[in-house]
Amino acid sequence: MIIKPDFTKILPPSSLPGPVLRYLVPVPALAALLLLAGFSGALRASGPRAEVLFQADSFVPQEGGSVEGWQLWSQRQQTRPAFFAAELPSLGGPGSLAISGSSNSSAHGCWLKPVVNIVPGNHYHFEASFHTLSVPYPRQQVIARLDWRRQDGGRAGQPEYVPEDRTTGFWQTVSGTFRAPDKAASVNIELFLSYCPQGTVWWDAVSLSRVAEPPPRMVRVATVNCYPRNKATPLEGVAEFCRLVDKAGNQGCDIICLGEGLNLVGVSGSEYPDIAEPVPGPTTAMLSELAKKHGMYIVASLGELDNQAIYNSAVLIDRQGRVAGKYRKVQLPREEVEAGVTPGNSLPVFDTDFGRIGMMICWDVQYSGPAQALAVQGAEVIFLPIWGGNPVLMKARAIENQVYLVSCAYSDVPSAIYDPNGEIIAEARDRPSLAFADIDLNRQFINEWLGNMRHRFLRERRADIRVPALER
Repeated sequence: MIIKPDFTKILPPSSLPGPVLRYLVPVPALAALLLLAGFSGALRASGPRAEVLFQADSFVPQEGGSVEGWQLWSQRQQTRPAFFAAELPSLGGPGSLAISGSSNSSAHGCWLKPVVNIVPGNHYHFEASFHTLSVPYPRQQVIARLDWRRQDGGRAGQPEYVPEDRTTGFWQTVSGTFRAPDKAASVNIELFLSYCPQGTVWWDAVSLSRVAEPPPRMVRVATVNCYPRNKATPLEGVAEFCRLVDKAGNQGCDIICLGEGLNLVGVSGSEYPDIAEPVPGPTTAMLSELAKKHGMYIVASLGELDNQAIYNSAVLIDRQGRVAGKYRKVQLPREEVEAGVTPGNSLPVFDTDFGRIGMMICWDVQYSGPAQALAVQGAEVIFLPIWGGNPVLMKARAIENQVYLVSCAYSDVPSAIYDPNGEIIAEARDRPSLAFADIDLNRQFINEWLGNMRHRFLRERRADIRVPALER
């Protein structure tokens, strides 16, 4: 069967700027694909459900373009985007809530739905899906927000920015579970398009449910204070770390952070070219044995040899003793460059059975970019093997990205575990020693005046600002 879509059902010409229409008309297959993508709605995973307070996947336009039960909001008429109910694309029932920038770079507005019968202290799960066209920065230009309100209509607490969840076909889903603040009696569901003159977003499958409080997501994290010296071989130094790993495993540790240059630090007078080894190799073999024995994760940095190149690399060993991830230090100091080390070229994150983590190494912490890149990709904990440096910067990286940061150091800075407020919650002061912290990755750190800054930072970060001087 040949599908001949009517583009006016997707994008009314009166609502859209010319450049968008010129993009659409030559590609009639797009609407067909959007329609087919809508059929994937039945495959969407659902969040924790209990009592459904609001659910909508059908949007029938009324006179003037409004939709029953929904309000149109913009601060000023001059910055009002174009709102309309589109027949396609859709998930589930017919129609979706659309917003177009209308060639206005100042356009900022949302579809708004008030939901009543909110109980302070209860937890609510929100979910919505959206599809975009010509939206270059959806994380900052397409936002779903929950704005809690008191009985008198004033704001209760701070708005919640709903985080990204998953992508299914053409549709992206945002979802999250939030605690209603004190005095909250209602909540405004707000679905935005912001500062995107040529863009259009379609919102669909919107729901809000009262749910049980999410259980804690506890993780026992450890770091060590260990500085091997005067060893004849690299593995003798690694063995000193392994003794502490064994103790941590016996105490139920889920993941432990070891030091930088694990196969270098104990061998006096050596540099990375003298001790670099393949990964997997002798050092990771020793760590893997302990990880498997105790069913724990291990993070450590070592000198890596890969063909002709030498890297300062961090490895993640999983509970089965496998090398589950590797990161090559991106920000190299002059000393390592002069020693023949090659910089890495990516900042990956890694999924564990308790959450997503990232790894940095020493000099990386001098720059805001690496930690921010990991946080934007969803890292909840950043592990930092570090020789020495500035402890203020470690605190700053935790605060500005609202992540836990675990350091393992030799001098100048502590081997410590920082919470998202930059506070040290555990520190290995003696040498050799261990430090543990049991952290709940479901705990939300709410600032009284600013709200949940982890979600807010990710949404308000300006990815679109280019500084050519930084790109040379």
